[in-house]
Amino acid sequence: MNTTNRRRVRKAVFPVAGLGTRFLPATKAQPKEMLPVVDKPLIQYAVEEAAAAGITDMIFITGRGKRSIEDHFDKAYELESELALKGKTDLLEQVWSTTPKDIHCVYVRQAAPLGLGHAVRCARDLIGDEPFAVLLADDLMQGLEQGPGVLAQMVEVFEQTGSSVVAVQDVPRADTASYGIVSTDGPGPANACEKISAIVEKPAPEKAPSTLAVVGRYVLSARAFEFLDALQPGASGELQLTDALNELCAAERMLAYRYQGKRFDCGSKLGYLQATVELGLQHAEVGTRFREYLAELGSPPRA
Repeated sequence: MNTTNRRRVRKAVFPVAGLGTRFLPATKAQPKEMLPVVDKPLIQYAVEEAAAAGITDMIFITGRGKRSIEDHFDKAYELESELALKGKTDLLEQVWSTTPKDIHCVYVRQAAPLGLGHAVRCARDLIGDEPFAVLLADDLMQGLEQGPGVLAQMVEVFEQTGSSVVAVQDVPRADTASYGIVSTDGPGPANACEKISAIVEKPAPEKAPSTLAVVGRYVLSARAFEFLDALQPGASGELQLTDALNELCAAERMLAYRYQGKRFDCGSKLGYLQATVELGLQHAEVGTRFREYLAELGSPPRA
């Protein structure tokens, strides 16, 4: 086995150049990744998850109109000075907590919306020959209570096995056309893993090889770029990451990992609302009062 695969995963790619059309008009003038769930934007949840997994280099693949993402993780001198002058240390600490300690943020412009595969390929020069993670901020992922986050679980599997890992979950067969769907060859070398034999992008339900869907977390060997470079545009004119991964799993072992935790599909309105409610209920400041409010909504109206 290639020993370079066992190098520590310290770089992550965040493709954030999408237009967010499913949330128009809210995303007309702001990135969908900056939509807040309670009091933090989606992209911050993803960055915090990556940092908790030991990632130090955060690579954002951006596009036009995404400057607020850069500003969010930058130092806000005027705001910080104003809060310090007024002695609002609690708010100042919240501002500082926006960016986890000891991380390095880099921003690369994707000149045209040519698909997820193209977005990841834009990070090639910054990744080099190292393994790397890919996180889609649309998928807000939570590990089990008191347990490691989803990406941390996947990094551990990668470092134990030396194999690329993609997060998967079972979905209703009627929904397969919304996901990359994997075929597997049975149990892999680690718990909750199966060896992937093929991945197909958004198959119709009657043609789907399974109902095991790839969701927005990946830990990949640098060899993925070999197949990203060779990609040809599909029917939509885009370069699909799934197509490159289908080639990669034929060339070396790739594992489907059934993560421990919960995923909120914040690329959809319903998933976004579900995340807002559930994380609101967990929030230290407002959770108790929010729960009481929801209980009142469920009570019969007073006479």
